[in-house]
Amino acid sequence: MGVFVFLPLLLPLSAWPVARLAEHRLHPRTATRLLTGFAVVLAVCSTLCLALLMVVGTAQLPGNPLPDGWSDPEVRAALPYDEIAGRVAIPALVAVAGACLHALGRHRRVRRRAERALAGLPGRPVAVLPDPVPYAYALPGRRRRRDRVVVSTGMLAALGPAERRALFAHERAHLHARHHRHLLAVRLAARANPFLRPLRTAVVYTAERWADEEAAAAVGSRRSVARAIGRAALLAPARPASALAGFAQVGPVPRRVAALLAGAPVARAWPPVFTAVGMAVWGAAAGATVSALSSANSAVTLYQVLRAATPLA
Repeated sequence: MGVFVFLPLLLPLSAWPVARLAEHRLHPRTATRLLTGFAVVLAVCSTLCLALLMVVGTAQLPGNPLPDGWSDPEVRAALPYDEIAGRVAIPALVAVAGACLHALGRHRRVRRRAERALAGLPGRPVAVLPDPVPYAYALPGRRRRRDRVVVSTGMLAALGPAERRALFAHERAHLHARHHRHLLAVRLAARANPFLRPLRTAVVYTAERWADEEAAAAVGSRRSVARAIGRAALLAPARPASALAGFAQVGPVPRRVAALLAGAPVARAWPPVFTAVGMAVWGAAAGATVSALSSANSAVTLYQVLRAATPLA
């Protein structure tokens, strides 16, 4: 495996420039998809290499259930600094698994809490909750349950007719584009590798910007959407009760409003190469490619080494 096994653990750093530039230089739809893809690939590769390191480290522990040949010097020679890297990888992978399970558990709890709040209400696409606290969010359906937009009476009372249309268009855009999947994917990726946290922050923003642009196209007024966003942000609680994609999410609201007032962004599948964002995208793509090749090479090499070291039955 050599040093290649360590590269996927550090290559997420190659995506930092694009995480920053994509927020401002790419269409939010393109940015959300690209950043999510980079985050997933880089997280899977780093977790795979961490698992490979753990195998070598576990084989060195006394009383482990692995074949005795897996702790031979020939196997340990395939990993640089095997004594340290192999043993450190064990608690690191346990921490990654625990963090990802915690994120999944929290996601399920939020969904269940939101679904329980709707119990007894008609199964309409829009659910209005009698709550003076202003909030609104998109609740994606699962199994046979349909997607729903959830809004409180406090939010509806605070918005005018045009702003309400913008609110519903925004939430429907979240549901139509399945933004909850992007958000969950980058959340898990950031838990798997802390170097991917800037990508998670960027996707949270670009997903909201994507929904803003779809809402502006649906209602035909970018100013109405910007005004609704600003008013909803002023009314929303400092700590929202839901972690689902929502209209009144806390965050860089002034940037969202400024982007709406600046005009519609140009939609491109891939940015021009000889620009700052183009070079950043290609750099992140190269990092993801090298990470995938390094993890695949390490996996194949370790498999061959372990197979040669396993005694025949």
